[in-house]
Order: sequence, then structure tokens, then C-alpha cells
Amino acid sequence: MKKSNLKGSLILCLAALLWGLAFVVQNDAADKIPPFAFNSMRSFIGAAFLFGFMGIKSISNKEYVPVPKTMDKKLLLTGSIVCGVVLAISTNFQQFGIAAYPDGVPTEARSGFLTALYVIIVPLLSVFVRKKVPIIVWLSALVAIGGFYMLCLFEGVSGFYFADILVLGCTLAFSLHIIVIDKYCDAIGAVRLSAFQFIVCGIVSGFMSLIFESDLISLSNIISVIPQILYMGIVSSGIAYTLQTVGQKYAEPAIASISMSLESVFAALGGWVITGNALKGNEIIGCLLVFAAIVLAQTPEFFKKKIQNI
Repeated sequence: MKKSNLKGSLILCLAALLWGLAFVVQNDAADKIPPFAFNSMRSFIGAAFLFGFMGIKSISNKEYVPVPKTMDKKLLLTGSIVCGVVLAISTNFQQFGIAAYPDGVPTEARSGFLTALYVIIVPLLSVFVRKKVPIIVWLSALVAIGGFYMLCLFEGVSGFYFADILVLGCTLAFSLHIIVIDKYCDAIGAVRLSAFQFIVCGIVSGFMSLIFESDLISLSNIISVIPQILYMGIVSSGIAYTLQTVGQKYAEPAIASISMSLESVFAALGGWVITGNALKGNEIIGCLLVFAAIVLAQTPEFFKKKIQNI
């Protein structure tokens, strides 16, 4: 298929917008329902949406996303469990982190930009599998550290919260999630793998909720977060994910990564416009540095593709 970066970028920017606004939704839900319960319900809703999407695709016989012709059930089970467990770790670290930020802190911006550091961490993790990391990626890591300092440590250690540690835990887990997704995605199929991993994530989160949150959940607080659960399950997990798979059919990988990294920008803007969580001067500089590091980390792939096209 001929690539159309403009078309692909517009689709991926829409996905990034939906993901960015999800931080606002998560922050709102954090005050009403415990994290494990919230992530369990949103995961099952997301799985249901994607299974419905696959059913419609099967009836219409349209190939929106590539699907393997044969399926190894053992591989499907293994991939779903591995990816689902890692996803559960990532999403719950993130939700606990968002819930732990004190009042007055720009939760959406901090959590959004700290989560986006996965773009840098993923290539750095390749060192452990003896893959060469370009110098520009190491440079982007240094820029990201500078951004992290301005965002979290500019006012001293008192400006660094336990919530930041939890969100960074999410970032590390999500980086691992990207690696295991890459391992199983081609053999299982992107949408199918995502749907099954959501089921596993829902089961794991639900089990943890029954153990640790049974006294904190009531029908009234579940009803109070139905809009948030539906947004996270249908819009963030379902629609945005589908937009990502379609957008990546058109945009070059480097362009796609940069477009999706706008998620952190939309998270900050959403927090400012919707909830009024404005950023201080040092926090704005920190966000800009983190975003610059994210874009910088994509340049090796971008220029490699340009050279191949010459």
C-alpha cells in the first residue's frame, strides 16, 4: 500500500487526542472508584467493543487490519496471558498514580508526559537484548531527564511525589508491554490480541479488586463512573486503538510515532481547558523538553527511511 503521511498523521492525531483526553477522564474517575475496579470494568468493555468490531469486519468481509490465516491456539493463549498481565500492571500503576496526586497538581500533564517517556525507554531496553542503540536516542534520554527535572524536581525533592513514582512504574511496564506486543502481534493479529489481552487484564484487575477493594465498591459509585468507564472502554481502548491500526497503514513508522506522542500534549491541554489544571513556568518547560526528547528519539528511523527512498 502506498503511504500517505498526511492522511495517516491526521488519523493518528485523532487517536492521540482521544488518548490524551483519557487522562482527564481517569483523573475524574479516580475520585469516585478504586483503581483495580475501574480498570477491570474498562478492560471488559474494551474487549467487548473489539470483539464486536471483529464481528462486523467478518460480516462485511473488509480487511481493515491484517489477520493471520491460521491460528495456533496455544500461542493465542500464551500471548494473551503475557500481554494481558503486563497491561494490567501498567494500567493499574497509572491509575493508582493518577489517584495519588495531591490537589493543585496538574495531574493530567504530569502523568501524560511521564507516561510518554516509553518512547525513549523502549529503545533503551533493547540494550539488554544486545541491540545497538543510536547515539541520538541516548541524547534524547538526557533531554528527557532535563525535562523530568523541570517537571518534577525544579522546586526540590518536595516537588517529587509518590504518584510520580507510580506513573514511572506504569511507563516501565508499558515499555515492556510494547516489546511483548511486538513479539506476538504478527502471529496472532493486532485486534484479536488486543481483545484477548483486555479480557486477561480485566480478570487480573477484577481479582485484585475483590481482594483489596471489596469494602470500597458500591453500586452507587459504579453508576457514578459509567460515562468514564464507557469512554475508557469504547473510545480510548476501542475507537482510538482502531484509529491507530488504520492510521499506521498509511503513515511511515517514524511519522506515526511522533503523531501518537501528541497524546501527552493533548493530556496537558485537556487538563488545563477542562479541569483548569494550569502549568507553572517550569512545568511548561519540562513538558516541552520531554516532548522534544520524544520527537528526537524518532529521528533515527525517520532519516533511515528518507535515505532508503533516495
